Amino acid sequence: MLIGLLTAIAASICYGTGSVLQAVGSRKSARREAVAGRLTERGGPSLSSTAKAATTWEFVVGTILDFIGFGLGALAARLLPLFLSQTVISANLVVTAVLSVRLLGIRLTRAEWTSIGVVCSALVLLASAAGPEGSGHTQGATHWWLLAISLLLMAGGTVLVRLLGGRAAILAGLLSGLGFGALGVGVRILNGIDPFDPGTLLTDPALYAILVAGIGGMYLHTVALQIGSVNGATAALVVGETVLPGMIGVWWLGDASRPGFAWLAVLGFVLAVAGAVAVAWFGAPQGHGAEDGAAPESLGAVPGSHPSPVRVP
Repeated sequence: MLIGLLTAIAASICYGTGSVLQAVGSRKSARREAVAGRLTERGGPSLSSTAKAATTWEFVVGTILDFIGFGLGALAARLLPLFLSQTVISANLVVTAVLSVRLLGIRLTRAEWTSIGVVCSALVLLASAAGPEGSGHTQGATHWWLLAISLLLMAGGTVLVRLLGGRAAILAGLLSGLGFGALGVGVRILNGIDPFDPGTLLTDPALYAILVAGIGGMYLHTVALQIGSVNGATAALVVGETVLPGMIGVWWLGDASRPGFAWLAVLGFVLAVAGAVAVAWFGAPQGHGAEDGAAPESLGAVPGSHPSPVRVP
C-alpha cells in the first residue's frame, strides 16, 4: 500500500508540473495562430495549431513528464484500488495550482487554498480507509468492450468537439478525463504483465484500449487547453478521470475499503473529487499576476484565460 501511494503521489507531481508547462506551450501556439488568422470557422483550433502547440519546448518537457507520470500511474493502478489511485493522481491540480503561483505569477484566492486543504485532507481519509485492490481478472469480453468503448469515445468525441468548436472546452475536458479513466481500467485488467508474457500482452485488446484512450485523451486535453477556460475543462477532466473508474473498480474489479470503513472511503472520495473540481473551478481568472507588469505572452499561460478566436481558410 505504501509503495503504491508514493508511486501515485509521484505521478501526481509529474502530471501537475507537466500541465503547467503544457498550458504555457498551448496558449503560446494559440496566440501565434490567432495572429496568423488560422482558426476554424467555429473558433476552435486547427489541426496545425494543435500540432504546433506540441512542438513548443514547454509542451515537449511537459509531455515527457506526462510519460513519466503515466508509467508511475500505471504502476499505482495495479498496486492500489482504482478509487484511491485515480483520485490521488487527479490531485495533480493541487500541484498545478501551487506551481502557477511561481511560474505564472498567479495569486491563489482563499477559496482556492481552502479547496487545496480539502483535497489534502480527503486524500488522508481515503488512504486510511482503502483496503486491498481487486485482482483485475476479468472475462475476455470485458477487454473487447473496453476497446470498443474507448474507440467510440475518442473518435466520436473528437468529431463532436471539432463540430462544436470554441464551445467544446468542457466537453473536451470531460472526454479526455474519460479517456484517462479508461486507461487506468485497462492497466488494471491488462494480461501478460505478471507473469510477463509478451504474446499474451500483445494479443490483449486492453493494451490497444490503453493506447487509444491515452492518445485520444492527450489530444482532447490539448484541445481543451486551447479553446476555453482551463478551469472548467480541467474540472470536467477530474470528474471523468475519477468517478467512473472508481465505480468500475468497486463494482467489477473487486476493489474494497477496509472492513467497517466504507463510509470513510466514500466520504474521502467525494470530498477529494469535489475539492479537485473546486481547485479547477476557482482557478485564477485572466489578469491575476498582471500587477507584476508582465504581459500575458511573457507569462505564458494564465489558467482561466481564453485565447482569441482563430480562423482557418
